[in-house]
Amino acid sequence: MLIAIGNTGLYFFLADLYAPPPSPAWGAEETYAYLMERRTGILWLAIGMNLLAPFFYFFAVITSMQIKRIEGHFGLLSFLQLTTAVVAPTGWCYPLATLANAVYRPDRDPALIQLMNDQYWLTMVGVAFIFSLNIFIIGLAALLDRRKNPVFPRWFAYSNFFFALAFAPGVLIYAVQTGPMAWDGLFPLWIPSTVFPLWQISMVVCLLRAVKSEEKEEMEALALQAQLRTAPDPSIRV
Repeated sequence: MLIAIGNTGLYFFLADLYAPPPSPAWGAEETYAYLMERRTGILWLAIGMNLLAPFFYFFAVITSMQIKRIEGHFGLLSFLQLTTAVVAPTGWCYPLATLANAVYRPDRDPALIQLMNDQYWLTMVGVAFIFSLNIFIIGLAALLDRRKNPVFPRWFAYSNFFFALAFAPGVLIYAVQTGPMAWDGLFPLWIPSTVFPLWQISMVVCLLRAVKSEEKEEMEALALQAQLRTAPDPSIRV
């Protein structure tokens, strides 16, 4: 939840990058003016994101450990979830480093600044399909859980499939510069930006539930072991 609130707050209130975002159809001078107006916010946004994003690794590891409970060991799904999740912090920090580089020296040629702005948006939005795969894996693990007490509720599987689909259109931004599939369009930007906090909140709620159930299972297992150790041996007759 911290990640979701932090990302949304940093982008919308600190850098004002999404209100509205620069159009890919803009020229160099227009892009230059837009970014320089937000220069201070962008530089602090890069600092804030570099401080916040690494905490996502804790989130990723805990998720993988819960999927391990479903598989019974570290298997295909738990490893795939972990390897795709570790991309997320880099996928936020690296594009922002590029954008910070664009505004770091205001005397740069506007054409170079436009190039780095393109790099930011094409990287930030365009690689979202990796995130879709990560979310799909979480949903698939929840759906395949056949335990008596499932790690995740069944609705959680289907909600993750929906979220994975919502993030997928970002990969199409490389082919267009205008319309609903451009980097500032409805499907690559606005829908994912809206559902990302919802996904994070649902993940936090279900992970907390899963961790509590794991602790309960461990306590029950310890109690059973203690009971077996103290039980009299039926082969011994008094």
